[in-house]
Amino acid sequence: MSNVNIKRAVENIRANTTAYSPVIEMIVNGIQAIDETGRNDGKVIVHVQRSRQVEYDGSLPEIVGFDIVDNGVGFNEAHRKSFDTLYTDLKIAEGAKGFGRFISLKYFEDVHVKSVYRDGDVFKFRSFSMGKEHDIIVREKIGPSKEINTGSTVSLVGLKGGRGFDKKLPTIARILVEHLLPYFITQDYVCPDIVLAEQDGSDEIHLNDFVINQLSAVIYEIGIEGKEFTLKAHESDEVFSVRVFKLFSPRNQKSKVSLVAHKREVSGSLIHKYIPEFEDEFVERGGASENDRDRNYIVRAYVFGAYLDRHVSLERGGFEFQMERDLVYGIAQSQIEQCAALIARKAVGEDITLRQQRKKERVQSYVDEEAPWHKALLESVDLSSMPYNASKEDIEVRLQKEKFWQEVAIRKDVARLLAEKNFEKTHERVTEIVERVSGTSKNDLIHYIAMRRAILDIFGKSLETDESGAYSSEGVVHDIIFPRKGDSDATPFKDHNLWIVDERLNFTKWVSSDIPLNGTNTDRPDLLVYNKRVLFRGDNEASNPIVIFEFKKPQRDDFVNPSSREDPVQQIVRYVNEIRDGRYKTPEGRKMLVADNTPFYGYVVCDLTPKVEVWLHREKDFKPMPDRMGWFNWMGNINLYIEVVSWDKVLRDAKMRNQIFFEKLGI
Repeated sequence: MSNVNIKRAVENIRANTTAYSPVIEMIVNGIQAIDETGRNDGKVIVHVQRSRQVEYDGSLPEIVGFDIVDNGVGFNEAHRKSFDTLYTDLKIAEGAKGFGRFISLKYFEDVHVKSVYRDGDVFKFRSFSMGKEHDIIVREKIGPSKEINTGSTVSLVGLKGGRGFDKKLPTIARILVEHLLPYFITQDYVCPDIVLAEQDGSDEIHLNDFVINQLSAVIYEIGIEGKEFTLKAHESDEVFSVRVFKLFSPRNQKSKVSLVAHKREVSGSLIHKYIPEFEDEFVERGGASENDRDRNYIVRAYVFGAYLDRHVSLERGGFEFQMERDLVYGIAQSQIEQCAALIARKAVGEDITLRQQRKKERVQSYVDEEAPWHKALLESVDLSSMPYNASKEDIEVRLQKEKFWQEVAIRKDVARLLAEKNFEKTHERVTEIVERVSGTSKNDLIHYIAMRRAILDIFGKSLETDESGAYSSEGVVHDIIFPRKGDSDATPFKDHNLWIVDERLNFTKWVSSDIPLNGTNTDRPDLLVYNKRVLFRGDNEASNPIVIFEFKKPQRDDFVNPSSREDPVQQIVRYVNEIRDGRYKTPEGRKMLVADNTPFYGYVVCDLTPKVEVWLHREKDFKPMPDRMGWFNWMGNINLYIEVVSWDKVLRDAKMRNQIFFEKLGI
């Protein structure tokens, strides 16, 4: 009689198990029971139990349990005692942990055992169920048997809610083969015949055929050299071996590294975690015959080693060592998987090389067409860790990270250089660092110029008519140059496009965009620039130029009508006079200081229709510019130089100023 808190033992199972785990566990127990007999006609038959409830759509009923039948040694006294002992060491040499049977109660309501075994010269039967409270064996019956062949039937009954199996036997067979494959491929070992069938014995599938017949055209081993690698643990070198297989018709599976302990797959990771080019399926091209069709496949790399056998976890759903870095045992799981992934990469060979080349070409195309500022980075960036089917966003993030780490490295090198006491020995390092600084600076400059090209394309589009023949409002073009209802505090240098109008406006100290100048509901110019002094023509006395803009909707010219209250020239004159009279304050609440010689620049941006040009010539006394795309006037009495220019001129001049940079970049 045992005394175990079975419920707690089942609840404490935390390893990576599935509903298939107890089925595989019982198949393995059957294999080991057969191996113990030494017979060469061993056989394990897995019968599926289906629900008696008929499906309305006529499909196969759900699978609710399994009967696993073997012709092994049976539950003799030694095996019965082992089953009734938690953490038994009866089969410790085969890697058994004495705990696997408890996984069955995590997924099934009941576990029943029927067995025939030899007791001396007679055969006996034993039947029992697995307990759920404190006794591992309950309802046990023993007696003489009429059968003269040993063996056992383990029934997993009543699949618990929330669990599920595929309904089709071929699918279940495929999953079982993948988990049991180490038994089929272990050298110098002959695996018993394993059969999957319906409850009545129909529709038999021999799992061994998946391997014996070159995996029945489903699984195929790739022959390669150099299948072993060595990793250093704390006190010894550990040797691992890898066998690589193609799995055809993979459905939704991905290529994977599988770690094996005592002939059983335990855990692993997707290979594309280490080599991104394994993310997609591969294709094996068919021959000329109609039967030789193209077939999709994934790669499965199985890893074997004594280190894995020693450190498999209790439930065999994982290992005792850590995934990333192990200070206790010395070798982490990721180290093993990384080495196995490299062997798998060598096995696939040319396909991976072609994928890496295509990835490189895709990144190159992105840089050439959309991000030329990254061209210099491509010479040094390592793309091996980038996803195989990387999106444009993935590529940009990867290149930005590379740029960041290069800048970090440069700053560290500069700090070390400045700490040197003998600068005569640092000449070559200085030259090398300067070149690297120049390279990262060029990256930023190219990015900025490319963004300018995009902004000018958008700006040009905003000056065109839409499908209805209407033009954009002045608000649209205004926002492209500088967002309305804001100022320099809300819109920093990098977020405005004042350079479209005049490059000098990039250096402004303060910009107010469509905001009342004194904070109340009064007149507000479309754009007012209050500038630090950069350049002043005339005498050398300090002054602060002030620039005022008025934007008018493309093709709009009603503002020249005598009844209009939106005369832009008069509006600018009024703003200048009110500023000169001290009516407005700076953002800090200080009086806006102007002197008699403070220059004012006024710009009206509109379309120069014939009506507007007549108005400027006859009523405003403006002079045409040489290109006839603008008019100007000098109002010396208030120190105001004012221009009325067309939207086309603003766009053309901006393109002209930047064209040489666009050509150099090939954009």
